[in-house]
Parts: sequence; C-alpha cells; structure tokens
Amino acid sequence: MKNPQLLLTAGSGKTSTRIAELLTAQGYTVRKAMRSPRSGQQAIPEVEFDWYRPETFAAAIEGMNAIYLVAPIMDMHPEKVMIPFIEQALAVGTRRLVMLSSASIEADGPVFGTVQQYIMQHAPEWAILRPSYFMQNFTEAAHGYAIRAGAGITTATGDGKLGFVDAEDIARVAVHALTDEQPHNTDHIITGPESLSYGEAAAIISHLSGLDVQHHHVEEEQLYDLLLTAGMQPDYARFFAGLDTRIRTEGTEDQVTDTVLRITGQAPRSLEAFIRDNLHWYAPVTS
Repeated sequence: MKNPQLLLTAGSGKTSTRIAELLTAQGYTVRKAMRSPRSGQQAIPEVEFDWYRPETFAAAIEGMNAIYLVAPIMDMHPEKVMIPFIEQALAVGTRRLVMLSSASIEADGPVFGTVQQYIMQHAPEWAILRPSYFMQNFTEAAHGYAIRAGAGITTATGDGKLGFVDAEDIARVAVHALTDEQPHNTDHIITGPESLSYGEAAAIISHLSGLDVQHHHVEEEQLYDLLLTAGMQPDYARFFAGLDTRIRTEGTEDQVTDTVLRITGQAPRSLEAFIRDNLHWYAPVTS
C-alpha cells in the first residue's frame, strides 16, 4: 500500500500505543480508536470507539486502508461485535486487517478463532499475530503487582514453558504486517528468543532485582477461584485457567520462532534484557 491510513483499535493498549509510536516515527498517518479519547488536539488523532456501540464504527473506519484489531477484553464471543465491524470496514474500502490473537489459539479455537477464520476468508489482505505471553505481565500487569507486593507469581502452569515476548517486538512485527507492500496473508506465531517456565522467569527477576520472587503452582480449580476473586467473569476465568493447564500438560506455549527476526530484521529481546531495562518497576514505593 502507498501511504496507507491506519486505524489502531484499543488505542491505549500495550501493543497499539507502541505501534502508534513506531508508525508515526516513520511518517504514517495513524488514528487511535478508544473508548475515552482525550479532549483537545493530540499528536496522534484519537476517535471514540466502543465494540459494543456500533454507532461509533463509521467515524473510526472512515478513510482507513488498514486496521489493527484487538478484541474486546474478557469476551468469550468477540465475533458477535467484531465481525459486524469488519463487514462494515470492508464494505467502505478497507483492504488490510491485522488481528492480535494468541499463540495458544488456532483458527478453529475458542474466543478469537471465529474472527480469525472470518478475516482469512473475507479480507483481501490480512495477518493474524499470535504472540506468546507478554513480558510486560511481569511489570505493568497482575504478576508485576503481585511481585511488588511480595506475593510472587501464581499460576497453574507447573514446569510448563512459554516463549515470553516483549510487546515492543510484537509491535514491530505488527508495523510490517500493516505497511509492507506485499500483504502477509498468514498467521505469525511471535515469541521471544527462549522458552522459560515461570519458575525460571522468577529466578531471573530475583537475580536482577534483588527481590525474593517465587513461583507458586496451584491447581486449575484454585486458579479459577483466584481469578473469580480478582473480578474475572466465570466463563473467561474457566477458559484462562484452562490455558495454564494446557501449558503444563500439553506444552502449548513451549515454542520459539524466528518470526521477529525474519519479519523485522532484528532479534527479539530476551527476558533477562527486558527485566534489566525495567528494574524501575521493582523499586520500593516511597511516600
């Protein structure tokens, strides 16, 4: 595509914010779609968008050649809102769709699977990004908060391994998928450079931060109860806890791919390098 107009859903999310920065630095025209756009003029234009309010679709889509799709959070059936949006986008001329999915979920799998299939069958140009678990989970998400509180890391994965990946590397792959002249028309499993268990990840964090970070394995039912207590909806909590069991028993996330290097020309960041660069997340909070 020549000088594409690019829409990023979940405009304030982990990957979309990073993609927006990379795209604007390269001179692309970007629009961030978000539930609560900020008032006033922003360096990157923001537009109101809500998956559950179809009346917000048209303004977000207008003039967009390519769209980065992030499914609504904790919805077991995102296809109910995403497919009508995709249909509308394709009808007004959007050609390229790039969707954020998961390495654990195939095109015929739950949650994202139906949307993936629809994109593959109907979009003229497309890519499905299937990253492993984000390294940012150890800093700016639930595990990070637990580490800082001294509670360690709690999962039902046992010694199962994952190809933890930096959101920055996912964003770099996404930029290519959105802008390369030749559409990718495939799915990309995106991992870091090594496969690690949560216990091994905890040891790396402990060594670099000086904190005593332990990995606590619990059974799937215990994790399910913990997720409910944290406010997750029952159906999604059941699904999420089940993913941990599959990591432990089936090795669903125990893989390392060359996707980041092959697509971007740069090697993905290791967990050790990521933690070393983000030690400020583990510094004591001072009043």
